[in-house]
Amino acid sequence: MAFYGLAETFDAGDRILTAEAEYAANYVAYLQMAKRRGVEIAVVPSDETGVLSVDALKEMIDERVKLISITHVPTNGGLINPAAAVGRVARDAGIPYLLDTCQSIGQIPIDVEAIGCDIATATGRKYLRGPRGTGFLYVRRALMERFEPPVLDHHAAPWVASDRYELRPDARRFENWENNIAAQIGLGVAIDYTLEIGIDAISERIMALAAELRARLAAVDRVTLRDLGPEPGAIVTFTVDGIDPVAVREALAARRINVSVSNRGSTRLDMERRGLDAVVRASVHYYNTEEEIDALAAAVAEARA
Repeated sequence: MAFYGLAETFDAGDRILTAEAEYAANYVAYLQMAKRRGVEIAVVPSDETGVLSVDALKEMIDERVKLISITHVPTNGGLINPAAAVGRVARDAGIPYLLDTCQSIGQIPIDVEAIGCDIATATGRKYLRGPRGTGFLYVRRALMERFEPPVLDHHAAPWVASDRYELRPDARRFENWENNIAAQIGLGVAIDYTLEIGIDAISERIMALAAELRARLAAVDRVTLRDLGPEPGAIVTFTVDGIDPVAVREALAARRINVSVSNRGSTRLDMERRGLDAVVRASVHYYNTEEEIDALAAAVAEARA
């Protein structure tokens, strides 16, 4: 909603800067904007650790860059991009900055002021443990007042005269009249639950569990860890030599261990760069136990093609 609201600010030849680990849904939107408005998509290279290179980002800034839009934590691994460092570059250059926090919200502390993003998108069903089909949007007020959402109804923009509407002055200009109220209440409960436990305590717990899982998996023959970054987060990805990731997932499911598979189509640029078609993804959370970590590693060691 926010990205497409920026459409009228783009002209042919304008540039959108993004990261190698960008999520498919976001990149498809950039491609459509390129098709509709003639913008160019420029991918900021990663540094030697796999995170977005802030130095390279600085070098790519010019008068044609009209948006920096990156994913904080990609769907296909534990990489955590340097969101605050990107924010400083964006602020210094006066360029709007959109941050996808769908995988990071509820996993690590998020402070939009400290990060310096103008827009942040989030989903409820990931580390917040809320209902699927929920999420929320943050837009800095100064930017919100510069554009209209691409879709309006009389909730977002009351019909004040026969030939005129007025946008709501608040964030509800991004909402519609019809909403899934039950799901929204569920999201609110999930957020309250997270805040009651404390995001710092949650983050400390799940990072420790993820580090333990990586250590256990690294000791298993034929396993290759696929997470990037100097301090990876709670999404642990790996492959097993000679076994398709889907077969690994099914073998673990037979033992009532739930993991997922992240395919090339979700983060195509990053996966193609690394020559990967798919990875097994284990997303630990605070309710997991050390015994479950042991069970997962043991099950992977016993998996067969």
